[in-house]
Amino acid sequence: MFTTGRIVFISFFVLAFILAMIWAYRKDKNLHLKQYKGAKWILLGFILFLLALLGLKELLNL
Repeated sequence: MFTTGRIVFISFFVLAFILAMIWAYRKDKNLHLKQYKGAKWILLGFILFLLALLGLKELLNL
């Protein structure tokens, strides 16, 4: 299914993509820290909301 050439291409592509993402993150890190200061609380609230919905579903299905 996968030839040697495809495996080499995929390996280099994945490596280049990961390196590009790391470079872009490091470049924008200070900006993200300033603009998305309260984002962790929104994420926490969203996760808690989903857990409450799952708990309510389990409670009502008994």
